[in-house]
Amino acid sequence: MSTSPGPLDITFTTPIGVMVKGDLWSCVEVPDSAERFGTGKAIKVAATVDGEPVTAGLLPTGVGGHMLSISAKLRKKLGKEVGDAVTVHLTERLT
Repeated sequence: MSTSPGPLDITFTTPIGVMVKGDLWSCVEVPDSAERFGTGKAIKVAATVDGEPVTAGLLPTGVGGHMLSISAKLRKKLGKEVGDAVTVHLTERLT
């Protein structure tokens, strides 16, 4: 469990798209995130998405996990749409 800032080495592949209150958001859900980070609140991380560097907040999903937003700009750069799989590597917890 990583409850304070520091290095991470968490890699997962998942499709873009998280259901939030009936809407499909262009995010990816981080597996076992509440257990990994010891909180249900937003935390800031450094990561790569399909090799592209990203610094972003992991937002609460509302059901105990966290999700990372995959912006329209990043999706365009990667050539990905909602429903396409991406590989995420969380490299550092910043908050």
